[in-house]
Amino acid sequence: MWLFSRDSFKDFPYEVVDKSDHNVRHVYEDSTWCLTEGKKKNNGERVSIFIFDGKSSDDTEFELAKTAVKRLKTLRHPSILQYIDSCETGKTLYLVTEYVQKLNDRLALIENEKQERNDLYIAWGIFQITRALSFLNNDGKLRHNNVNSLSVFVNQAGEWKLGGVEYMAGASEGSGLPVKILRSLEKYDPPEKGDSTRQRLITDWSTDMWGLGCLIWEVFNGPLIQPRSLKSNNKIPTSLKQVYTELMNDNPNQRPNPADIITRCCKVNGYFKNELIDTLMFLEEIQIKDSSEKNKFFNSLPPILENFHDNICKYKILPHLITAFEYGDAGAAVLTPIVQLGKTLDEAEYQKRIVPCVVKMFSSMDRATRSKLLQQLDNFVGHLPASIINDQIFPQFANGFLDTNVTIREQTVKSIALLAPKLNYNNLNGEVMRHFARLQSKDEHGGIRTNTIVCLGKIAQHIHPQVRQKVLISACIRAMTDVFPPARTAGIMALAASQQYFLLNEIARKILPALCQLTVDPDKSVRDNAFRTIKGFLGKLEKFSEDPSLQESMEADVHTAAPSLSNAAATWAGWAVSAVSSKFYRSQSDTTKSVIVHPSKNLHKPGSLEHQSSSSMSTTTSSVTSLEEASKGNESFSDYDDSWDTQNWGEIDASGDQPSKFHVHSMSGKSTEWGLMDEKLTVEEEEDDENSMTDANNKQNHDKSHFSYLSNNQENSSSHQNSLSNWDDANWSVIDDVGPGSEPVIEPSEKKRPERRQRQKDQEVKRGPRQGPMKLCVKKPVPDLL
Repeated sequence: MWLFSRDSFKDFPYEVVDKSDHNVRHVYEDSTWCLTEGKKKNNGERVSIFIFDGKSSDDTEFELAKTAVKRLKTLRHPSILQYIDSCETGKTLYLVTEYVQKLNDRLALIENEKQERNDLYIAWGIFQITRALSFLNNDGKLRHNNVNSLSVFVNQAGEWKLGGVEYMAGASEGSGLPVKILRSLEKYDPPEKGDSTRQRLITDWSTDMWGLGCLIWEVFNGPLIQPRSLKSNNKIPTSLKQVYTELMNDNPNQRPNPADIITRCCKVNGYFKNELIDTLMFLEEIQIKDSSEKNKFFNSLPPILENFHDNICKYKILPHLITAFEYGDAGAAVLTPIVQLGKTLDEAEYQKRIVPCVVKMFSSMDRATRSKLLQQLDNFVGHLPASIINDQIFPQFANGFLDTNVTIREQTVKSIALLAPKLNYNNLNGEVMRHFARLQSKDEHGGIRTNTIVCLGKIAQHIHPQVRQKVLISACIRAMTDVFPPARTAGIMALAASQQYFLLNEIARKILPALCQLTVDPDKSVRDNAFRTIKGFLGKLEKFSEDPSLQESMEADVHTAAPSLSNAAATWAGWAVSAVSSKFYRSQSDTTKSVIVHPSKNLHKPGSLEHQSSSSMSTTTSSVTSLEEASKGNESFSDYDDSWDTQNWGEIDASGDQPSKFHVHSMSGKSTEWGLMDEKLTVEEEEDDENSMTDANNKQNHDKSHFSYLSNNQENSSSHQNSLSNWDDANWSVIDDVGPGSEPVIEPSEKKRPERRQRQKDQEVKRGPRQGPMKLCVKKPVPDLL
């Protein structure tokens, strides 16, 4: 025979995996066809091998088996058993197909599944067999003549495949029904087989439609024992009973065409109208769908995937989605269902099928795709090898720090917390720190600056100890001088959550002085967190003072390469650890642009942060606005400005050079490096005489603001000491508390205020007005005080 060209099974590229009796299943009860598991020799691909042993059968049955193999080889349809290879050795036939199992075995396995899942799945299976029969009867002009549960097989994807083609014949070969050799198949014969009158009414599909009715009955009732049981339709679904009744019609020409059954059952409320069939049919036709239809489909897919069997999702839906991404225009919408279905794969399959898609997506310049990737990162980052992250993903990922879209920048910052454990030294301690420094100092969005410091607190344990010593304190102190209240809060909590990484000397000389300034912050939540953190650090120093031998244990994690946050969580800073490690600040699309003050604009806090009275808030706004207008330069920073990384990164001490009201500093014009803080934060010792007098006057105008008074009185005392030496200290009185309903007590010194102001004006008059700018090498005239 030309079909079986091999003379020996040893040259056959497939082999049987297990020849034991428990692994060999007879296709029919008294058939010599056996189904067993096999594999391809060169790559181990899993297949099914049908074996026909002709030694125990007559020549007629052997010829029928060879005809079936030949027929199956010529049929190609998604719902017909897929032929792969075949071999004949003597009286034995080997038929290799895709890996399948018998339908009855599959139905037994899903009995414990949810009934909703099973209903969808069975409808999909019956639809596939009906579609296969429509192809054979209408397109191929063939009659199967053997449709029942024994001729249906199920592959790995849960698809029902029509096999058992031993009795297939052409529709033009006559209206008679074939004589079946196996007695176990006679119960599936239609009633017209013994009636010559009815046989003249047989159509191209009537015999197979009777078999389809037998299949439907067996799916819901179990194996058919005797033909008269087919009259009972109690277990048939209501939406399918009408079709079943028509299929079981005794008159052959009254049985419906399979194409008509599909059309009727796919209508609204039809048996084939469900979300599983709609999903799988859309995927099969996805190449002819437009972009809007694809996006709508992919966005609606994730919620319904839980209603499908796992093998359908894993081997049917997922391959379609990957193909749609690689060769179509599926876009970012396909990522969510791909990542969701990737959870059903084992690690080897994930690396082979999902990881290449993720790497390809990171190279996309489409913002929607990048945004989806960053949002879904926590779902697949655990499966990404460190080498792939550092070599292939991070170079593309880092572009997000420079993106002009604020959402991409913010999501990129948040995603670092997930990637940090797998980043190498250069990427984490070099590139990430460089981008963080730039974002904290130059980014105009308060939410991004806040999340930068939150992320830094999250990844502190992964940063190299030497880099951590240089970066952590400087970054947190800079955050505590931010104009955005949540950023100041984040700086405080980051210090508390990472307290085990600080030397005691650093706590006393750098951290506590910076925290003390926030005890008079205009925001209540900032003050509360500052006081709590100060108490914690003071308690730590007190323990050290009582027992200096504890220093080594307290500083044990400072130089540790991979410390754990568990120790910190058990200490006073546990509240901060949970806060920093839980969630990022929600910037609400960073509508807080108004926090970055521009000339001639007022500063407004978000509604959720308004804890102060209106009078206090107005004072705060005016103070910060005046500060920003005075300190804001003409320089503007672009997201793609590369000059910042070539600057001489100074130390954070520069932030303490100009103390401001409420400790709020402008973010522009500052150094972009989180440098060492080896020198103490100091203020200028001397100022221009006239500028000092002007600051003093401004200070008087803000005496009514309690926080402004405290802040300026404490911070500017040293810088204004010389300029205020001419002022009579006795003229400053103590402001006593005034109780409700009582008259304020006016000190005698208050009566002298007009005289004092007059003296000040007289001094200014004697100095004389300026006559233009001072010229070099010209002596300034001294007013005659006499």
